[in-house]
Amino acid sequence: MATKKQINHLKYALEPKSVAIVGASRTPNKIGHVLIKNLLDGGFSGKIYPVNPNAKEILGLKCYPNVTSIPKKVDLAVISIPARYVNKVLDECGRKGVKATVVITAGFAEVGNYKDAEQMKYIADKYDMALIGPNCMGILNPKLKFDSIFLPTYKLERPKVGRISFISQSGAVGGCLLDLIARAGVGISKFISYGNATVINETDLLEYLKDDDDTDLIACYIEGVKDGKRFLNIAKKITPNKPIIMLKSGKTDKGRAAAKSHTGTMAGSMTAYRAAFRQAHIIEAQGINDLYHFPKMFVQPFCTGKKVAVLTNGGGNGVMAADAIEKEGLELTEYSNKTKKELRKVLPSHGNVGNPLDILGDADSRRYEQALSILMEDDNVDAIIVIILFQTASIDSSVAEVIIKAMEQRKKPIIVVSTGGEYTNMHRRILDSSGVTTYRAPMTAVQALARFVEYNQYKQKITKKK
Repeated sequence: MATKKQINHLKYALEPKSVAIVGASRTPNKIGHVLIKNLLDGGFSGKIYPVNPNAKEILGLKCYPNVTSIPKKVDLAVISIPARYVNKVLDECGRKGVKATVVITAGFAEVGNYKDAEQMKYIADKYDMALIGPNCMGILNPKLKFDSIFLPTYKLERPKVGRISFISQSGAVGGCLLDLIARAGVGISKFISYGNATVINETDLLEYLKDDDDTDLIACYIEGVKDGKRFLNIAKKITPNKPIIMLKSGKTDKGRAAAKSHTGTMAGSMTAYRAAFRQAHIIEAQGINDLYHFPKMFVQPFCTGKKVAVLTNGGGNGVMAADAIEKEGLELTEYSNKTKKELRKVLPSHGNVGNPLDILGDADSRRYEQALSILMEDDNVDAIIVIILFQTASIDSSVAEVIIKAMEQRKKPIIVVSTGGEYTNMHRRILDSSGVTTYRAPMTAVQALARFVEYNQYKQKITKKK
């Protein structure tokens, strides 16, 4: 467990003004080179100090033989050197007054090297350093253009600025998530890969993000928890104000064994974790897709009602949405008489006013606009799932403008479902980047909506008690 000082010092890791890259390299495919290049290419405005005793300059920046030789203050040291040298460098960082370190290097508890891991913790505690890692991928803060992720940007896209913070014990899982999020045009506040959690663990990160003004939602991938009681207490303090969405892996005997060899983590009983999640009102993700899809829903307007309207230009997709709505405990609503009357005016004579509302395969953006406008005014409708088949001849990009305009009113949740290839996905990216939540399939959309409604109902109860 980290000390209070170490948790406070996380600000130097997440919002540094000066960074030392220990293990800086002149070789383009080396991690120490990629780290510096990403900071420069990303536009980081702070000071960057490459540390390499065998180089005088890297990418136009003066090199230093060690951390203590850097003449100015250093907030954060990012360390990527062989494991046997890491603790010596950490001690140098402590003597230099560095407040935070990110140790990318692997080769500690996950391979049974407990002696060096214990020494690492001793050094960090001695100097009150907030140490993230070892065996981690790095940190990303798009708002400050700070990027200490060691993967090249041409291979892994970086998301834009947003309000979701991601914590991932696994760098691989975290990298996949970042790539998906960036491709969709969804923004993040912070991304933290924390690896073996030798000093700073998942609960410490939650505690820090609890009071982070730039974070509205926290999404996590964990393999285990260091202190279950403290984790539960911190989570209970967060969820009344900020949703926590969590994917816990290591659910089986084989999975738990894999977690131990991956990050040196004892995964624990999944039954106990699920009980803790329920107590703290943590939203459980069942897989990486949930961890990507669920957070997107929380940009929607507050909603506690279960009455859902489905608007579609393809009947079969509407039927699948209806099945999912019943399965997830939501309600396929009955429209008011006024709504039915208004809908009949805009539908073709052979159209059927029902829910799902199939506005037929020849529907254009104008018909979508009219039907959506009518549904938005019905008090029997709490949320609207809009299914769009972009493959039909009469649908073009103007339908995206219709949805964006409706969403900007912030009256009720509007969720778009659209399945297809590149033309469809291009429009999904346009919608996602404009604040409209989109999904590939009805079931995914309904599952996310159900979790969103459940959380808002919990939050409403908490507010009433106050």
